Amino acid sequence: MSEKRRVLMICLGNICRSPIAEAVFADYISKNNLTDTWEVDSAALIGYHTGKSPDHRAMSTLRDSGITNYSHRARPITEDDFNKFDWIFGMDRQNITALEEMQPVGSKAKIELLGYYDPKGETLIRDPYYDSHSDGFLKAYQQCVRSVEAFLQNHKN
Repeated sequence: MSEKRRVLMICLGNICRSPIAEAVFADYISKNNLTDTWEVDSAALIGYHTGKSPDHRAMSTLRDSGITNYSHRARPITEDDFNKFDWIFGMDRQNITALEEMQPVGSKAKIELLGYYDPKGETLIRDPYYDSHSDGFLKAYQQCVRSVEAFLQNHKN
């Protein structure tokens, strides 16, 4: 059996977009019997929320969408992550810029926008953290669903 392919979802604080993306990816690989070939995690660019659970609006969005078995504690990205993971997905261009600046020379991870795979062409997943409602979380969830499904369809083998 070949080694699992590993994906790391990244956003600024690891309590909104990247946990949603991680939960969507984990749910998809579980429902499609791909847990033997894929692994997913998420992390932050900054350690401000280290150890905290995802934002309550992110968790509500996941539960309302049928993902009820997800839990996570925020953590910052590490230098080792760039060699442990095959893909590191940022949610917006600032994430990508920061990831490219911190990526060690010669590391194996491919850095991409998760939204690059969105069939609707919505490549940037806006940070809903400062929203006063949950609409941005639902939009981020929907973008993640489309992007994750397209990514995994493109990487079946």
